[in-house]
Amino acid sequence: MTVKDKLLAHRIYLLLAALFITSLVVSNLIFQKFFYWYPLEVEVFDTKLFEISVGILPYPITFLITDLISEIYGKKAANQVVITGIFASIFSMAIIYTANAVPATSWSPVSDKLFTTVFGSTAIAVMASMLAYLFAQFVDIQIYHFWKNLTKGKHLWLRNNFSTFFSQFVDTCTILLLLCSFQIIAWDKFLGLLVAGFLFKVLIAVLDTPFLYLSTYLFRKRFNLKINEEISLI
Repeated sequence: MTVKDKLLAHRIYLLLAALFITSLVVSNLIFQKFFYWYPLEVEVFDTKLFEISVGILPYPITFLITDLISEIYGKKAANQVVITGIFASIFSMAIIYTANAVPATSWSPVSDKLFTTVFGSTAIAVMASMLAYLFAQFVDIQIYHFWKNLTKGKHLWLRNNFSTFFSQFVDTCTILLLLCSFQIIAWDKFLGLLVAGFLFKVLIAVLDTPFLYLSTYLFRKRFNLKINEEISLI
């Protein structure tokens, strides 16, 4: 690989990392708003089937990006992005804590009460999200590379979906357990939100498979990569 290609590969890696971190941090900030996106009145455990947090919307992007990085740049590069995402979450939580502690002026468009209502539980949510996310992302990467090695780089759809399905269930279950334990969400919502959140993520994982195939194809064509060949960032 030429020096020019290596520089381009590094730039793309940084861009993917930026998208990953942005999706992760934003999902932690907006999670308290819930919406119902399915037109049919279907209920599971007294909860509408797709009554889910808006925080889920950017979150599946992180799994698509880690799968793409795993495929093109390797396991070590994917783990580095995950660790960087954790640092970004901790840093954002520190900023929110500071902003919440500073008293608002009398003319401030956003009062202390409103700010606390929106962001007051963010610290707990970020902590819960980080624990769930850390566990789920490392599970995703491990399973992805297990199937990648087992199939010798073939059957991309298999490792993409199997790794994401399992890790997304781990993520959804873990974060709901923590949020319910901290009484941010009532326990009677647990099963319904678990089913709704997991099914939504499964649907997104299936829909993002063509995008992973397209991205992988473009990478391999641009950098002349063979099946199972990875780009070294060193």
